[in-house]
Amino acid sequence: MNTAASTTVAAAAPAPWTPPQLTMSQKVLAFATMCVGMFIALLDIQIVSASLKDIGGGISAGADETVWVQTSYLIAEIIVIPMSGWLSRVVSTRWLFAGSAAGFTIASMLCGVAWNIESMIAFRALQGFIGGSMIPMVFTSAFYFFAGKQRVIAAATVGALASLAPTLGPTVGGWITDNFNWHWLFFINLVPGIFVAVVVPILVKIDRPNLSLIRDADYFGIVLMSLFLGCLEYTLEEGPRLGWFGDHVILTTAWVAGLAGIGFVWRSMVYEHPIVDLRALKDRNFALGCFFSFVTGIGIFATIYLTPLFLGRVRGFSALEIGLAVFSTGVFQIMSIPFYSYLANRVDLRWLMMVGLAMFALSMWNFAPITHDWGAQQLLLPQALRGMGQQFAVAPTVTLTLGGLAPERLKLASGLFNLMRNLGGAIGIAACATIINDRTNMHFLRLAEHLNSGNEAMAQMLSGAGGNLLAWGLDAGSAQAGALKQLWSLTIREAQTQTFSDVFLCVMACFVVATAMVPLMRKVAPPKAPSADAH
Repeated sequence: MNTAASTTVAAAAPAPWTPPQLTMSQKVLAFATMCVGMFIALLDIQIVSASLKDIGGGISAGADETVWVQTSYLIAEIIVIPMSGWLSRVVSTRWLFAGSAAGFTIASMLCGVAWNIESMIAFRALQGFIGGSMIPMVFTSAFYFFAGKQRVIAAATVGALASLAPTLGPTVGGWITDNFNWHWLFFINLVPGIFVAVVVPILVKIDRPNLSLIRDADYFGIVLMSLFLGCLEYTLEEGPRLGWFGDHVILTTAWVAGLAGIGFVWRSMVYEHPIVDLRALKDRNFALGCFFSFVTGIGIFATIYLTPLFLGRVRGFSALEIGLAVFSTGVFQIMSIPFYSYLANRVDLRWLMMVGLAMFALSMWNFAPITHDWGAQQLLLPQALRGMGQQFAVAPTVTLTLGGLAPERLKLASGLFNLMRNLGGAIGIAACATIINDRTNMHFLRLAEHLNSGNEAMAQMLSGAGGNLLAWGLDAGSAQAGALKQLWSLTIREAQTQTFSDVFLCVMACFVVATAMVPLMRKVAPPKAPSADAH
């Protein structure tokens, strides 16, 4: 009787679901399509950075308001990235990715037709929140689709896109704005977004929805995480501009971020089914990998912020001129992908990562002698080193960090890994902005100490400038005031240039520390047969 009952129960039990086998060409197409989705989501982080003035003019918004065009996207994206692992388990990678691509496309169209600053901010937040899920899913899908040498190439591709897309953002945005108008910064997403939304459901069938996870979800943890990340991102983005804790709103968001962060960590460690798997940090490689992801985030996003800022403030370049000047970084990164892929199958990835981090540090060292007349030619060497360093630093970090995790933990942990890169970028940019504000004043005062009546060079400069202005028909008083204004402009230009040198050296210090920590990583062999849930 018991045997018959057991047989009946066994017969009634559903057979485990096996994902359909794909040919290599189908895997490559599926993976490439997902990479397109990730690329446009990452590109949109920085694509508006060089065109905020144009956007503000188009929707009649001031400079203080238009910064929210970028800030709202970053806040929404940084909240959803760590949630993507849980969301993909609930609705499946296939439908979450397709839904994210479709929603991102619709939100991009809405951004392009925004009629005022309020609608633009709302649509940009929607764009970042919906599209952010695509980023970590590509990282984990690479471990599902490919194995062995193919996985190394896939990781190199993902790593390249993760650092290349934000790098190209200002270039692409500047070119679009100069040749078309700011609306096309968003309309450019429509064709690739529709393509991704259509192709992914056809090919990406690597897991099934598990709606039962909704019942045991840590909703309190989601609230704590959203408060923590949202308030932290706002504090870091707006802090330098508003004077940090001298502003009551910044002080409040900082307190909320701190308390919610402590609560989120506690909740994630004690709850049985956390949204983000912080327990994965017990694995040495994963913890170190998150640290390296954080540092590379500082380097990638801080230099994307610093170089255009220098070219705009000191050189007076237009958006397109800035884009062309920084374009060499992406060129050298793309050129280094085949070289990295060749070495990655023959050399310990830890050594390659050390070389990449060291090259990034060397790049910052080569930025340090910067002068007020630097342009594309002078930036070529440091940006070439930076582009190659990005490729050799990011790609092995992906494999060494995620490749050693158990398949069932990979989804939840990959969101944390990607979050660390974005947090590094946010903290790096905030720190750079603060250093620029403080050190510029210091360098200006130091230079001004030498601008006194005993300075013959200054006297000659004022005399020559005043004479030129007198020749233009100005009276003596106006000519003297104009000459002093030119002296002030020259002094602030040199103070800013010295400050940018200081900031690049600070970024270099971060990479020197990271390079020294690489030997702590263990060599890992990627899992040969991950489960369907491992992607």
